[in-house]
Amino acid sequence: MNVLIVEDQKDLAGEIKIFLEKENYLCDLAFTGKIASEKIFVNNYDFVLLDLGLPDYEGLDLLKESRESNKDSSFIILTARGDVDNKIKGLNLGADDYLAKPFSLLELLSRMNAITRRKHGLKKNTFEIKGFIVDMQKRAVYFSSKEIPLTKKEFDILSYLILHKNRVLTRVQLTEHLWGDVLEENYDSNYIDVHIKNLRKKLAVYSSSDWIETVRGIGYRINS
Repeated sequence: MNVLIVEDQKDLAGEIKIFLEKENYLCDLAFTGKIASEKIFVNNYDFVLLDLGLPDYEGLDLLKESRESNKDSSFIILTARGDVDNKIKGLNLGADDYLAKPFSLLELLSRMNAITRRKHGLKKNTFEIKGFIVDMQKRAVYFSSKEIPLTKKEFDILSYLILHKNRVLTRVQLTEHLWGDVLEENYDSNYIDVHIKNLRKKLAVYSSSDWIETVRGIGYRINS
């Protein structure tokens, strides 16, 4: 998943980035509100971690502006402003959660996981489909209690499709959210197709994988 860390304290931003990347998130950094606004306009982020005390921008204004143009993103406010008024204002403007500094990185991760589950209607960290068990937290897939060896990218694709089950995801969307790159016109969509083919092949050793559907000319969908 793609995360934008909007934080003017570069040391703290770097610590968050290193921690989340170890948890398999893709992270961009923005040290000013202007840069953050530009990045949010160009990219689709799953999470925006937003500091309110930016040097050039009122954080609540950036939240309001960003929420209007990015309805699918989840926003977590990270700020030293721990007063109730700012917390209420942020939540009323569309923030999904609020953490006052200093905070634990493990707590941040836990809240991000909780938002993901709530947003996608998952009551727990595991998802069952056609006899396959996908454990989001352990990043593992099982069939009849046997773990299926998937690569990092194969699991990333599978879990992202599961989070958006019954919704068609284009090859561009998959690449943007899993690789974090802004695509160029000469992008080779075969890159995604190869990973899907390998994923299906590994799952088919245990049972049918036809629930990963190809939507001709568009992309892929998990039909649950």
